[in-house]
Amino acid sequence: MSLLTEAEVFPTPAEPYAAPLMLPQFATEAVMRERLAELGHHPRFGTRLTGFAQDAHGVTARMGEENGEHMIRARFLVGTDGGRSFVRHALAIGFPGEALGVRAIVADVRLESLDRSVWHRFQLGSPATQVMICPLAGTDLFQVQAPVALEGEVDLSPAGLTALIEVRTGREDITVRSVSWSSVYAMNARLADRYRVGRIFIAGDAAHVHPPTGGQGLNTSVQDAYNLGWKLASVLAGAPEALLDSYEAERRPIASNMLHLSTRLLGEAKQGTMRRDREARQLDLSYRGSSLSAPGSVGGRVQAGDRAPDAPCRGQAGQQTRLFTVFQGFHWTLLGYQPHDRPSAIAGVRIVTVGAGHELVDEDGDIAAAYGIEPGQWVLVRPDGYIAGIFPSDGLGPQLSRYLAHVLPSCPADTLEGS
Repeated sequence: MSLLTEAEVFPTPAEPYAAPLMLPQFATEAVMRERLAELGHHPRFGTRLTGFAQDAHGVTARMGEENGEHMIRARFLVGTDGGRSFVRHALAIGFPGEALGVRAIVADVRLESLDRSVWHRFQLGSPATQVMICPLAGTDLFQVQAPVALEGEVDLSPAGLTALIEVRTGREDITVRSVSWSSVYAMNARLADRYRVGRIFIAGDAAHVHPPTGGQGLNTSVQDAYNLGWKLASVLAGAPEALLDSYEAERRPIASNMLHLSTRLLGEAKQGTMRRDREARQLDLSYRGSSLSAPGSVGGRVQAGDRAPDAPCRGQAGQQTRLFTVFQGFHWTLLGYQPHDRPSAIAGVRIVTVGAGHELVDEDGDIAAAYGIEPGQWVLVRPDGYIAGIFPSDGLGPQLSRYLAHVLPSCPADTLEGS
């Protein structure tokens, strides 16, 4: 038995989702495809980017398909094309880092004789002999993960995986019946020198690759996409293009920190002593030093750049709801705590007030506890769920005007001066 431990965590009003959830990749992709379809978009398979060129006004991309090539013209191009990114190579962006000397298998399988209510980890000898078998939520599959030799073929058939599991667990009753998906991969830790060249960006594995320890890779990549996505949407609607400069400034330091964390956890895993503490949950990541974090915005528990906490509350009619439900969507949220007045409507900003007789009622004080803000204070929350600023009621209109002029389309600095 190895010494892997998971820091004990419990749900709280501000952090209701305490336990990790392991989903198969196909299920994650299905959720994304369904949401894209709801928004009127459909991914095109069997299509390959073969070249591109940019100028002062946009990017022309050359796409290859079975029936030939065609051109696409767009204002921006985003390369989310993996660790071997064609876009990154074409832009000659450096990708320094190192091979970590670890090779492993991952396989989604159907097997017999293991409980689906827990994760299973076996180690009969050195850490190199370990195997982890985890149930995949919402399916009848388990995921098998195990280190393997740096060289040589690996048998990923049902019989081959059954034999590997028997050797590494000492159990003859665990039988792999079928393999849904499998892969052998070598672990690397690399970070791109830049995330942007002109009108072309990279994100996800194209910008950073991590060992899988700690589960940081997908989470970091999704955060890249959300961070860049809302900024691109705003710029395409008319916001200043300078907003896009904040993408690399915010996301690259996060990836660097996560890369160091994943590499450190890999070293611990090699020794059989890996512990996933709070830092692996990514709930404390912050953009406090960002140009988008309003200076001087400090509340009792949070400040500009922090992740906006969740909190249960009630609507005016007494129905149960949560702040995360209020934040959900493409809009900004201006949250006022027991305010005396209310600013004028702002396009692209949802204004919500908290208190007796307001849209939200903080019945149990969970909003006050999570944010530590005082009556009359306002919290501006970005579309990606991070706090942009905390403002007093006095002078709220001018402060919002100056800030929003940099991030929203058609919001000149004098729009709210009279609010």
